[in-house]
Amino acid sequence: MTTMKKFGAWLIVLAVVALAVFCYFRFYFVFGEGVKSGELNYVVYKGVFFKTYEGKLIQSGLRSKTAGTIQSYEFEFSVAKPELARQLMLQSGRTLELHYKEYFGALPWRGFTKFVVDSIITAQPQPETPHRPDPAPVSVPETAPAENI
Repeated sequence: MTTMKKFGAWLIVLAVVALAVFCYFRFYFVFGEGVKSGELNYVVYKGVFFKTYEGKLIQSGLRSKTAGTIQSYEFEFSVAKPELARQLMLQSGRTLELHYKEYFGALPWRGFTKFVVDSIITAQPQPETPHRPDPAPVSVPETAPAENI
């Protein structure tokens, strides 16, 4: 092989390795892990080409993205495991603690977000609505019929 062919072959190998390292760190390296707590708003199964489970957790507290507005903290996440997604669908409206992994980028078959929930830490029961006793029956006094004038 000539020197130019060797250089070109090494350049191609180096480019393939660099691309593989980039893809690993972008899509498979776990950047962060943690637990988020809040009321589970919804979990849905959606997508055009890749159907994935997506959800939203409403956390306590308020924030302001722009001056003069107030929003609640919302944690949008994806769920990779169908059995976990089904469990979460049954927990809608409850206060949950969810363990998640954060990636630098999202893969279309893993979900739309870079946060992927992998387990439920705790699930608190739904708050019961206060029971109001039935109102006492109201008795209407009978009145004498009106006389014709």
